[in-house]
Amino acid sequence: MTKTMTQGNPAKLVLLFTLPLLAGNLFQQFYNMMDTLIVGRTIGVNALAAVGCTGSIMFLIIGFVQGMTTGLSIATAQRFGAEDMDGVRRSFAACIVICVAVTLILTGLSVPFARPILEFMRTPAAILDDAYHYIVVIYLGTGAAMLFNLLSNIIRALGDSRTPLYFLVIASVLNVVLDLVFILCFDMGVAGAAWATVVAQMVSGVLCILYIIKRFPMLHLRRADFKLTGAELARHAGLGLPMGFQASIIGIGVIILQFVLNGLGELSVAAFTAAQKIEQIFCSPLSSFGMTMATYSAQNYGAGEMGRIRQGVRSCAYMSVGYSILIMVINVLFGGSLTALFVGAGESEVIALSATYLRITSLFYPTLSLLFIYRYTLQGLGQGVVPTIAGIMELVMRALGVVLLAGAFGFSGICVAYALAWPGSMIPLLIAYLLTMYRLKFSGPRGGSPHAEVD
Repeated sequence: MTKTMTQGNPAKLVLLFTLPLLAGNLFQQFYNMMDTLIVGRTIGVNALAAVGCTGSIMFLIIGFVQGMTTGLSIATAQRFGAEDMDGVRRSFAACIVICVAVTLILTGLSVPFARPILEFMRTPAAILDDAYHYIVVIYLGTGAAMLFNLLSNIIRALGDSRTPLYFLVIASVLNVVLDLVFILCFDMGVAGAAWATVVAQMVSGVLCILYIIKRFPMLHLRRADFKLTGAELARHAGLGLPMGFQASIIGIGVIILQFVLNGLGELSVAAFTAAQKIEQIFCSPLSSFGMTMATYSAQNYGAGEMGRIRQGVRSCAYMSVGYSILIMVINVLFGGSLTALFVGAGESEVIALSATYLRITSLFYPTLSLLFIYRYTLQGLGQGVVPTIAGIMELVMRALGVVLLAGAFGFSGICVAYALAWPGSMIPLLIAYLLTMYRLKFSGPRGGSPHAEVD
């Protein structure tokens, strides 16, 4: 069911929309975590490292998919906020056309270059084959990731953040079952964990299709809806592609970091992998608050409600920063104990390194929380350039930090370099948000049209 975010208490709307989104993100992290947990405890630490060292190059593609589909759905949310249902349907058609084309390109480029990239990144020989077997399956399943991310973002753009959660719950359970079946019963190794993830995403995507057919008549497309103008496609691409490239730019920074990390050996890679899985779970609320602001700001921008955008950002910041302080304390005190869940209590060196990562990076969580809010709010307002610049800042600071700190401080230097990129990215986002809201306070959407976009 659709739900407008242009009326009612902003804080309550933000919180109620975020909770299902958060639960969905947690379940998504859950079935990603199960890959790591099952692989680490059933196959071994080297297999855990093999899956972990693919994270950066996996995000290069999957992050692009997630960012682009989020950006594409912003145009749909703006039209929904303006109560333009014909525009909503044509926007959906434009999203589909762009996603099909991008899926073919991404799959065609990523699969044949998977192994050369791993070799270029100095992936340790002991885990190279397993890393390749895992990532090539993920790349082959790019279409499944695209299907689910597009449809779930479109559903959220219309104000429904609960239904994608239900589908993720089903997919999470299926992923765990398939992990166990493929790895333990069919002895498929790390490739089995990858196939479990791809199948789970495909099931989620199919469930979204069935739900849209049943519940969203406004998204029932006709042949005429696909007769799109170049301007319509360009408008959607102008929102979606910068967000996709922004994610990939950030991914390049992580690849550089992974390149240096691989040189420290399998134990450092395993520790970094386990710590990041813990961090991803704890930081899911931060990204969920940010994603909420994309839909909230897009709908209110389409409706011309600029004051409500400021109110929503303020309320969201209070909640998100407060939570970030809580998880900072938890990670500082209990990081080692949490890592032991992934690798077993006997892996003392891995546990110690992972705890170091969590203690260092958690100090920057309040900054990360604001980064998400400002980034997604600007994207909801139709801005693609500044978030992309912020992504470049994150890349530059992470790369420079790794080069300058890793040699002198080793694993700890890499941890500091990883986290320092967040304030470097947040600063231009904050400046752009303040300037944008100041301009909109006096002018409103450009030209007075609810469909106008902010440059």
